[in-house]
Formats: sequence, structure tokens, C-alpha cells
Amino acid sequence: MDRAFAAISDPTRRGILHRLGRGDASISDLASQFDMTLTGMKKHIAVLEGAGLVATAKVGRVRTCRLGPQRLDAEAAWMRMYQEMVDARLDRLGKFLERTKGGAS
Repeated sequence: MDRAFAAISDPTRRGILHRLGRGDASISDLASQFDMTLTGMKKHIAVLEGAGLVATAKVGRVRTCRLGPQRLDAEAAWMRMYQEMVDARLDRLGKFLERTKGGAS
């Protein structure tokens, strides 16, 4: 989970994932679309690939990127659990405030 969260913490990498959701793209095309150097894009792709979010394949001189096998299921489950925990705390606070307000009247 740490690698995935680190990978998606960067807005450029989230943008790359969004772009690859529409279809495969070469690293050169991605660099051009994101107005960055080829070296910079390769670094972003390496982080995403390390997290399993992107897979690459080299055909001739072109390295093509596509969405990888990792689907962020564990990360989504963790975020849902965290949201439920926060919601429960806020519900308890709301009930406490209602009791306190009701007793003060």
C-alpha cells in the first residue's frame, strides 16, 4: 500500500493514470502531453511501474505504457474504513452536542 499511496500522491502521476485509462501511450507521447522532459516522464513511469499501477513494453525503440495489474483495492478498502471511523466519531460528537444542548435548555 505504501508504494501505491506514494505513487498517487503526485498530481502528475495521477494525471498519467487518468490518461492511460483512455488508452496506451508511449513515454514520448506522455512527456509531450504533460510538457516535461523524457527523463522526467521516465522517472514518473518508474514510480508507477514499481507500484504495479503501470506496465511498460518495449517494441523496437518505443516504450509503450498501459495501466498495470494493481487496481488499488486494498487502498480503497483502507480509505473506506478510515472514512467510516471518522464518520462514527463525528456522529458521536453530534449526539453529545445534542445531549449537551438539550440539557442546557
